[in-house]
Amino acid sequence: MSTPVPLTVSYTSSNNAPFTVSLPQTTPTPISTSTNAVEAKQQYLSQLRQSVLSFQDRVNKELTSRMEEDNARAGTAANGADNKEEENYGEEVVEED
Repeated sequence: MSTPVPLTVSYTSSNNAPFTVSLPQTTPTPISTSTNAVEAKQQYLSQLRQSVLSFQDRVNKELTSRMEEDNARAGTAANGADNKEEENYGEEVVEED
């Protein structure tokens, strides 16, 4: 069995404070055919899923915070064109002449 590798995200920027978020390392269950092994695998996968969701949430919060800092520095938070663009993100907008 291979050794688990921890997952870590590091963010650096010349404009913002750096941050590092690590996914807590979990130990996989050895492969076995018993019923208890199946339950142990399910429990491990459930814990891993919750850890990944928590990891993703922390990364998103950190990146959102830095984006807001960048916008405040650039003065774009009140810019009408940016607000309109954000409202229509992912949608095709046809400009009328």
